[in-house]
Amino acid sequence: MNVRGNEIKIFSGNSNMILARKIAMELGLPIGDAYVTKFSDGEISVNINESVRGADTYVIQSTCDPVNDNLMELLIMIDALKRASAGRITAVIPYYGYARQDRKAKSRDPITAKLVADLIEASGADRVLTMDLHANQIQGYFDIPVDHLLGGPILVDYFAEKRIENLVVVSPDHGSVTRVRTVAEKLDIPMAIVDKRRPKANVSEVMNIIGDVKDKNILLIDDMIDTAGTLVAAADAIAAMGAKDIYASCTHPVFSGPAIERLEKSSIKEIVVLDTISLPSEKQIDKIKVISSAPLFAKAIRKTFNNESLSILFEAR
Repeated sequence: MNVRGNEIKIFSGNSNMILARKIAMELGLPIGDAYVTKFSDGEISVNINESVRGADTYVIQSTCDPVNDNLMELLIMIDALKRASAGRITAVIPYYGYARQDRKAKSRDPITAKLVADLIEASGADRVLTMDLHANQIQGYFDIPVDHLLGGPILVDYFAEKRIENLVVVSPDHGSVTRVRTVAEKLDIPMAIVDKRRPKANVSEVMNIIGDVKDKNILLIDDMIDTAGTLVAAADAIAAMGAKDIYASCTHPVFSGPAIERLEKSSIKEIVVLDTISLPSEKQIDKIKVISSAPLFAKAIRKTFNNESLSILFEAR
């Protein structure tokens, strides 16, 4: 592993320049002078227009839609910094694409999350800084250090300040039970679980609700919202059982396909998300509130630069 230099340099691809600027502002630094575009045939072109020799460099890039373009931007930027003799290169990946392909669910399935980890290492990254991986074991796919931040505490603090009475936190599926239990303990409120069967990908059927939701205000929590089918089905089932106001939150607002239309028509009153994925104007509806993850990423970068422990940042405070 290379040794970090005596200055921080922040670079960003095109996936989430707004978040990169906020992180840089929190650090009191400018965004590095880099130009990332495409050649006429679609190949990614990267130009680093300032010296990075010996510097501690951070490339901020979510590998969200368009996933493959954003991933290649990240890999090529890391390669460019490595060949320019950067002292240490950290891939800051607020949203790690392909994370749901983390295991062989059936015969001949790829494990694409591991493949992406291999590509990031091969490109020359010395460490990875990310948030709310869909599966915690993805950290083990890397042979370089991975700092895994949690977005949940940011969202918990927001709802704690709202002081919603008779609040019950609900997991929309079994996969989020651990996350929801942590929130329930933090807010000292009861929890419930939506038990469902998924007949095929991106299609879910709510079967039962475990817990008391009648006449309660509800907070649905997940790590990401993709097509919103699971979330909206859970909200509708909870509403049908006599719940009052229904809120939802997630770290990663993927919002693909019919997600926005479903959320707009749903019984959910407010959806609170982090800015790990940049939302275009057509996805910024009144129901959606975005909270910035920039202060947390900036703290992690500063601690990494100073060779300080990051463990306090990983804890659900």
